[in-house]
Order: sequence, then C-alpha cells, then structure tokens
Amino acid sequence: MNNLVRYLWISAGTLAVALGVLGMFLPVLPTTPFLLLAAFCYARSSERFYRWLLYNRWFGEYIRNYREGRGIPLREKVLTLIALWATIGFTALYVMTSWWGRLVLVAIAAGVTAHLVKIKTFRPESNVRSVKVPSSLGKPEMDQE
Repeated sequence: MNNLVRYLWISAGTLAVALGVLGMFLPVLPTTPFLLLAAFCYARSSERFYRWLLYNRWFGEYIRNYREGRGIPLREKVLTLIALWATIGFTALYVMTSWWGRLVLVAIAAGVTAHLVKIKTFRPESNVRSVKVPSSLGKPEMDQE
C-alpha cells in the first residue's frame, strides 16, 4: 500500500476516534458509527492502531461486542438514554428558542432511542456449563457443578 494512502486511512481513523469520543459527551453526535468507522480505517492501514482500538480499555470491548453481533450491555444502553434525554431535554427547554429547533432535537433523540432499543442487548454468560467429550465414547457429557 502506498504510504500516502496508508497515512490518509490512519488520519481518517484517528479523526473518527476523536469524533466518537466527543459523541460520548454530546448526545447529538453518534459514538458507535464513528468508532466502527475508525476500526474500518485502521484495519486497512495499521495493525497496531487496529489492535489498540479493539483492545482499548474504555471502548474496545464495546466495539468488539457490537461488531461480533453480541450487542450493547443493558447498563450502557440505560446510561446512554438517560444522558441523551437529559441533555436534549435541557437544550430543548432552556437553550433552544424556536419551536422547530426543539422539534428537531426531540426527533433526533427519538431516532437515537429507537436505534438503541433495536440493537441486541448483550448479556454476559455467567453460569455456563462446560461440555466434555470423552475420546472413548464420542458423546458429549455435561459437567455436574
């Protein structure tokens, strides 16, 4: 890959990470699409940046769970919705003066809420029973806990 193209992919990924992090604090700016875009850009340019993003302590697990179709944990969904509606509500009531601006804010919040509700809720498996396959029998045998 051409070095210029590689640096453009890395720059685009880094910009996407920055916007994703901003989106954690600004409810109108979506976090997930920017972080997924960053993963896409880094996957095409830098294994090191890609690994850093997927195993980052703040949002690595979040990205991996989303990309692998496992969803978003319920706690994160609830906190996101509380932050979304609190900031949109405050802005609509105390900052925005026009009725159409308030309507746009509420429509954005409703759209983000619908999107979050449709995303699968990730529930970590806590009490998984392991299956042993004895080499002599060939049939699965359940562990007794």
